[in-house]
Amino acid sequence: MNAVFTPARTRISVDRYQKMIAAGVLTKYDRIELIEGEMIDMPPIGKMHSAVSSRLNELFVLKSSGAATVVVAGPINLGDFSEPQPDLMLLKRRADFYSTKIPEAEDVLLIAEVSDSTLAFDQTTKLKLYGQHGIKEYWIVDIAAKRIIVHREPIANGYTRRLEFQAPDSLSPEAFPSMAIALSDLFP
Repeated sequence: MNAVFTPARTRISVDRYQKMIAAGVLTKYDRIELIEGEMIDMPPIGKMHSAVSSRLNELFVLKSSGAATVVVAGPINLGDFSEPQPDLMLLKRRADFYSTKIPEAEDVLLIAEVSDSTLAFDQTTKLKLYGQHGIKEYWIVDIAAKRIIVHREPIANGYTRRLEFQAPDSLSPEAFPSMAIALSDLFP
């Protein structure tokens, strides 16, 4: 009698993923994120994604006045099996600008994902991942609809609070109520 073979997946840990980067198996040119132990190929960044990310970065930098560290496409360690690279993060200030450690959930004030071709992934997989790790605020910048979907109050499978903004609305990160971001500045 023949036994039935069932293929098994091997989850990759953050430690193993970091060793692959250190060994040159993965480079800064690879658009790969580690999500729940799986290496996910992310699509190339298009013109609109780049432009909206750059605008939001500039608005965060100018309006935070040094009260937060703004990180573009940097890694965040979310447990043993996830190291995504959000499009933008507002982090608690550190004198070393996170040169001695990869930021973790408790360092994050806000994560923003700029979504064009990744909208469904950002609204499901990333939403659940960020919520279960306690990311306090998660913005999905929906390029096609020219809106920002804000998620607050994280829980195990996402968030309990969802807000939606479109021009001419303005919104502020919960950590910085006076930092008003006008959507008309983001989507001219």
